[in-house]
Amino acid sequence: MSTTKSNVNVKIETRVKEQAVELLARMGIDQTTAIDMFYRQIITLGRLPFTPIAVPSLDERLATAIEQSGIPIVELDVDEKGHIIVDKDLHPEIYDWMVNG
Repeated sequence: MSTTKSNVNVKIETRVKEQAVELLARMGIDQTTAIDMFYRQIITLGRLPFTPIAVPSLDERLATAIEQSGIPIVELDVDEKGHIIVDKDLHPEIYDWMVNG
């Protein structure tokens, strides 16, 4: 029984390819075999053989970092030009940070 073959052409970051090729070689597997195994797993499972997860956005990462830092979240006033107004008596730590960095 003859099986026809087909090429798969992909663009991937050089560093990612090099690291994968090195790891695959240590497992005794070449790239073609690894990709064939990956496709066969997709067919067998009817889905990807792993669960992709969304990478958090920069805003989500910043919000998480702020939550974990214990820095209080406060609403600040702005003037007509959009400049932040900080009451140094009400929020001395924010005032100090804005003045001294």
